[in-house]
Amino acid sequence: MLQIFIISGPCGVGKSTVSKELTRLIPKSALIHGDDFLHIYNEATSPPWEEMLAIMWKNILSITQNLLQHQFHVIIDTVVEDELEWFCRHFSHMNVQIRYVVLRADASELKERILKRGDVEITERSLFLLEKLENETAFNKPYLYDTMDKAVEEIAKDIIEFPPLKIK
Repeated sequence: MLQIFIISGPCGVGKSTVSKELTRLIPKSALIHGDDFLHIYNEATSPPWEEMLAIMWKNILSITQNLLQHQFHVIIDTVVEDELEWFCRHFSHMNVQIRYVVLRADASELKERILKRGDVEITERSLFLLEKLENETAFNKPYLYDTMDKAVEEIAKDIIEFPPLKIK
């Protein structure tokens, strides 16, 4: 059975690193980085943020459907705020499993990781997303995964064993 892995979490938590490891561990898999679709515009043509997100999700959906048709497992690395139910509905008629995880780390750890990357301008957004994903979105509670003091390979192996979402 084909699988879709959706790796969410705040900026700097390790979504990309874990997603790459999943791609390494899962045969015939493909990785979609949601951020790639946010950086395709020049400043003069960049749509408003909400429109950029809508376009990004439509692109992720389209590419995921295409990859599944070609018998690839799909790993999606992006921040999921309110789009999960919409996205999953598109696969309710298919024989596919969707695994969803929200990676998390303590605020001080996130700040340190972001500082090491040299992306200090995203610190505020990261802390905002951490708060939102942990506390404002009750749906996420069972899918929170603490990355503190865990190796990337351990995290990826745990995600592979996550129970799939129930698609309605």
